[in-house]
Amino acid sequence: MAGNVNHDYHILEPDIWPLIGSLSALVFTSGMVLSFYPDLFGAASSVVMWAGLAGLIATFFMWFKNIVVEAERGDHTPVVQLHMRYGMILFIASEVMFFVGWFWSFFDFSLFPTPLEYDAATGTTTTLFGQAGALATFVPQGMEVLDPFSLPLLNTLILLCSGTTVTWAHHSLIHGDREGLRQGLWATIALGALFSFIQAYEYAVAPFTFGGNTYSSAFYMATGFHGFHVLVGTIFLAVCLFRVYKGHFTPRQHFGFEAAAWYWHFVDVVWLFLFIAVYIWGGWGAPVH
Repeated sequence: MAGNVNHDYHILEPDIWPLIGSLSALVFTSGMVLSFYPDLFGAASSVVMWAGLAGLIATFFMWFKNIVVEAERGDHTPVVQLHMRYGMILFIASEVMFFVGWFWSFFDFSLFPTPLEYDAATGTTTTLFGQAGALATFVPQGMEVLDPFSLPLLNTLILLCSGTTVTWAHHSLIHGDREGLRQGLWATIALGALFSFIQAYEYAVAPFTFGGNTYSSAFYMATGFHGFHVLVGTIFLAVCLFRVYKGHFTPRQHFGFEAAAWYWHFVDVVWLFLFIAVYIWGGWGAPVH
């Protein structure tokens, strides 16, 4: 009787993977710093960076596998699920602040621009500061921007549709409709993959490259990090789909899927702000490619 669980909390078993993950993160970031000095460290920086990344990937697989085992074993009681929801909310809040930094830099550059001239042949810019008649615009003079109402608008519609399909899957799970759950997840994953493909094509045909001026740098950093989050969210949902086929998730216990749905809705909302601020407002008045 002394060994019976008489509380609603889950006491975690000793696990080495959080420590391995922390050390791998240290090794990975150290390798990135070393790569800034190729003359000093050469190929050693790449070895250190890839070793850290391998440790992080191994941690993701093993640590998350342990969490899934705990969930299927019944250790995630309602109280535990509540605290996990708090953790996911704090994680998404930290992601929001991450993008706030990019939006802050974007508006800082755009509201207080330096007059620049863009050379399409070389992809470089020259400053016109101090020259008579120089016009200070965020997009350098002579530089073309992407049409926001072509591929970016299509990607916006795709993400909005994916938000409805993941909600369809969620409601199907709550009401015990496993077939609707699978169909909604398949549709969401397909839309997420289509979004990533279109964005990669958009980068390939973009009339400007990364760097050289503040507009292109802010554009690629903001949209690129969002694209990375779409990729992570797609993998997140694919894992949920795999678990669905394994018989996981019930109407009363499905926090893993719920966390993936929250993350996907966060990705949707961030894209709406990016579409309005970066594509429409940021390139307003500039020649369209």
